[in-house]
Amino acid sequence: HGQLVESGGGLVQAGGSLRLSCVSSGHTFSRYDMAWFRQAPGKERERVASVSWNGGGKNYLDSVKGRFTISTDNAERTLYLQMNDLKPEDTAVYYCAGRRAFSSGYSEWGQGTQVTVSS
Repeated sequence: HGQLVESGGGLVQAGGSLRLSCVSSGHTFSRYDMAWFRQAPGKERERVASVSWNGGGKNYLDSVKGRFTISTDNAERTLYLQMNDLKPEDTAVYYCAGRRAFSSGYSEWGQGTQVTVSS
């Protein structure tokens, strides 16, 4: 199994932007589907955005469409989540996750990074 390490969280005012990063080590990054999940206190974890191993197949949670963008840099083995026009309801711990291409579940998880959006 590889290791995923997130960074980039923080406190931002509503309408602001943050970019989350997730650096991967220990597996063939370019052969993994990757995703960002988030979990707010008292709520279920939800998948925010995902990208397939070949860079296509990007999917977004309806509430973040048009505001968040997922991307990868295979050379840097890094997954990104650009978050614009942040809202207080985006406040959560954000996790990156990976799964081997064509497998069913996400098997690798980062430790999470806190994003707090003030109104």
